[in-house]
This record gives sequence, C-alpha cells and structure tokens, in this order.
Amino acid sequence: MPIEMLVKGLALDPLTRSPIVILKDRDEKKVLPIWIGIFEANAIALELEKIATPRPMTHDLILNVMAGLSAKIRKIEINELKDSTYFANIHLDVASDIIIIDARPSDAIAIALRAEAPIFVSNDVVEKTQSFDMDFKLDSSERMKDWLESLEPEDFGKYKM
Repeated sequence: MPIEMLVKGLALDPLTRSPIVILKDRDEKKVLPIWIGIFEANAIALELEKIATPRPMTHDLILNVMAGLSAKIRKIEINELKDSTYFANIHLDVASDIIIIDARPSDAIAIALRAEAPIFVSNDVVEKTQSFDMDFKLDSSERMKDWLESLEPEDFGKYKM
C-alpha cells in the first residue's frame, strides 16, 4: 500500500547546492528527500508560497489543458527508483476512466500541489531509499538544516534529469 506524503518544504544540499524537496508522511514518521532540478524547485516554491505569476507557467498550463479536457488529477505516485532515478505517475480521471501518465517526480509534485491532489510514495521506493523513521519533529529551520547537512545523497538516490 503506497504511503501518502506531504511536501514539508524545499532545502538546498549544502555540498552540491542542488535543491531537495522534502516529503513527509501524514503520521510524521517517515521523511523522504528527493534531489531535484532548480527549475522544478522554482515551480514547487511558487506554489508552496502561493505566488501568482502574470502568465501561466508550464505546470499551470498543464492544469489548464486538463481542465479544458475535463480531466481531473486523482493522485500522483512516486512508484519506482531505478539506477538512482525516481519515477512517478500522474493518475488522471478522464470521463470516468483512469489514465496513468509517466512523469518526473518533481513535475508530478508541482502539478499535484496546484491541483491539491494527494502525493503517494510506493512502499518499494520507501524501502529502497531507506527513508528516515522520525523520532523527532523537524520543528525549526536550524534543526532542518542540521538534519539535511547530515544526509548523504548516496543514501537516497540522487534525482537525475
């Protein structure tokens, strides 16, 4: 059974300066960091901060096209980790049929945030990435920073474009 996760926030890898999206399960027991590209991080940040752009950005355009076609995003699922690359699917409801679209996790997350759709991570991915069991809450920026600095990208699978 896939685990529902929420976007906790974005961080910057202190060594590579690469953006990291932090996913956390609803019970706040598992945390999954995924290294992403700068443009995808920007798309996620715009939505997290609810910053409106004067013209639709790519992920907004995708949602506008889906709405025009009467398609609804039901969920996204980060469903595979292969050769240090994460894979995701976007589940669309189109005329009561479910259509599954392959996507990069960062794009799927950016779209899910805009559509207010749930984000799931398969158990297989959670096991492969050895996501953290959280015995503490990352309740401050300093604790989050300290925790992130202790991470090694090899432990989780670095996101590849």
